Amino acid sequence: MATLTLLCLFLIFCGVLSEEFRAVHRGIPGTLTHRVYLKNSNGVPVSPFHDVPLKVRDGVYNMIVEIPRWTNAKYETTKEVELNPIIQDSKIYEGVKKVRYVPNIFPYHGYMWNYGSIPQTWEDPDYIDPNTGVGGDNDPVDVIEIGEKVGHIGEVKQVKVLGALALLDKDETDWKVMVIDINDPLAPSLNDIEDVQRELPGLLVGSRDFFRNYKVPQSGQYNTFGLNGEWQSREFTENLLEDTHVKWKELLARKEKGQIMTENVTNKSSPFHIRKSDARDLLRANPPYQPGKAPEPPAILGHVEHVRRSVSEPVCAAEGEGVCVV
Repeated sequence: MATLTLLCLFLIFCGVLSEEFRAVHRGIPGTLTHRVYLKNSNGVPVSPFHDVPLKVRDGVYNMIVEIPRWTNAKYETTKEVELNPIIQDSKIYEGVKKVRYVPNIFPYHGYMWNYGSIPQTWEDPDYIDPNTGVGGDNDPVDVIEIGEKVGHIGEVKQVKVLGALALLDKDETDWKVMVIDINDPLAPSLNDIEDVQRELPGLLVGSRDFFRNYKVPQSGQYNTFGLNGEWQSREFTENLLEDTHVKWKELLARKEKGQIMTENVTNKSSPFHIRKSDARDLLRANPPYQPGKAPEPPAILGHVEHVRRSVSEPVCAAEGEGVCVV
């Protein structure tokens, strides 16, 4: 058994195998108490932001699923709680803090892909992105996974990068990286953004349309885009991820405790590295998981919102090759 364990650790270190993570739920789904933590293969609670590696090996990245495809509950990796559990975003509605749901925007139902984040990346608000002219949104890089399998909250998928879209949200850069699960049947055919346009016609246009319009029913806000709203290539996107990984390292090295919690169990040289026993204590401090007490889904989930479209844009930056033109 010890020999087998050492072999598995060696293969993980060499990038042949990926470390296994599992989701652990606490609190009541559909309420402000619900939190989804991660445990590693040794059963130790870890941070999806700081402890899950950026890459498994060259060309293969980890992604944290926060919102499974076809669902509306707006879950995200929190920055304000130690170990950064995944929680449902909230807003003040009529003076009361409530969990947030994204409306159905015709012709879509909830999110059309598995939505989440790339671990160990950070869009620094103090860094002016030369591609957009504005700073980052202070979050890990967002990711949309386009494979056929519906994920679950807290799932760690191994994916390959295809391209990226520069969303501008309230004068902040909010990159949306498109990826596909390496185990998806279509993965061998998709290696760059123009492959998506060829194999999945309409997905690039539909994805951009969703991001432009999904906030309109609740806030009247249309999002805009940098780089002419064009999807960028895999090479561009992998360079972007490396840049945001460097920014994350700078964040993790900060010695003063800020608004972003950087507690972690794997980066021993970081100022806020904690013991495994401390991580277990943080998880135990939460109320037990009680799915049977979840409230009824809100009425918004049964409605479809129609939003006026008035913008026509090119699809992706490689359209000179003739494969990305609508």
